[in-house]
Amino acid sequence: MPSTLEIACFNFASVLIAEAAGASRIELCEDFAEGGISPSQSVFELTRGKFKGEIYVMIRPVGGRFNYDELAFETMKNEIAMFKELGTDGFVFGILDDSGNIDISRNQQLVKIASPLPCTFHRAFDVSGNYQQNLEDVIHCGFKTILTSGFGKSAIGGIEALHWLIQKSKNRIQILPGGGVRSSNINLLHEKLNANLYHTSGILTGDIANQEEIETILRFLQCGRANDGLII
Repeated sequence: MPSTLEIACFNFASVLIAEAAGASRIELCEDFAEGGISPSQSVFELTRGKFKGEIYVMIRPVGGRFNYDELAFETMKNEIAMFKELGTDGFVFGILDDSGNIDISRNQQLVKIASPLPCTFHRAFDVSGNYQQNLEDVIHCGFKTILTSGFGKSAIGGIEALHWLIQKSKNRIQILPGGGVRSSNINLLHEKLNANLYHTSGILTGDIANQEEIETILRFLQCGRANDGLII
């Protein structure tokens, strides 16, 4: 069965490109420079009207960190309730405590508010502590997926840890390799990981996805190869 590709869309222009490229799932957020924050209601509503596939909304009230004060935490609760009402298909978030560990209590509260919609724990996982304990903590919180680069700056850099996570987590949680996934390395990643789902922004320059880049990755995942077995 072909693997699925999730496109991180930091703006509505990228949503339209993902749709044109044939993507079946996006992660909707804003502010590429900050690594993504929660999208506005208006951008979500535009996206819901144009994108035919699944939309997972990032819930992150501020960039630059993954631990939040009480006001930011309440904002996250309200955003989940709002986007759930507006018709999202899932959520992407993750909270660490002040020591950099998985904040089990707060994450569980948000997963409960989001229920029955699935939640992905995002790349806060890559800056937290012991990844073996973190894996168990995220599963305990009720997340369905972990978006991770395997603790490297990119998925290629963390490929061994990603392989370990996929093997260790089978039948308990889905590991979503992300971070620098591009047409130039998807063959190497897929040969090693054989994951069911991959994550890319498809960005080559600026902050807008490149349609040809997305199409090339999709072609590889659907066919097992690109032109003559080469990724171009």
